[in-house]
Amino acid sequence: MTLINPHINFNGNAEEAFTFYKSVFGGEFTKIIRFKDLASAEFPIAEKEENKIMHIALPIGKHNVLMANDVPEFMGKVNENEHRSKISINTESKDEADKLFNGLSVGGTIEMPITDSPWGSYFGMFRDKYGIEWMVEFNPTPLIPSLP
Repeated sequence: MTLINPHINFNGNAEEAFTFYKSVFGGEFTKIIRFKDLASAEFPIAEKEENKIMHIALPIGKHNVLMANDVPEFMGKVNENEHRSKISINTESKDEADKLFNGLSVGGTIEMPITDSPWGSYFGMFRDKYGIEWMVEFNPTPLIPSLP
């Protein structure tokens, strides 16, 4: 089975963001690697970067993993206002959709309140307080079959 798992770049606040996401989704981190864990003579890490996140992973549901890292300063800043992609969450109920929408959107900007959509699903869209764009949807008649 092919899976698609989102990976997000942050400007030094990946751990804070993922602690927030964990508070909404639940679960435990399966991996946290800091830049200092990779430091060597061949790959020196500046002191101000050593505690930043090189990789963090949070399982979501049965088959998905949300992953991220902090972008080291020498690589430049991430554009937190880009509009290139959104993370789409499909839920099993309206209650779950409300819980995730209301939890993740705290401190963010709601682009479309969660409500019954013209296309027959329960849908909402927002940018969270970390600049990540999300879509939350419950579709009682999904177009794509559920994963086993």
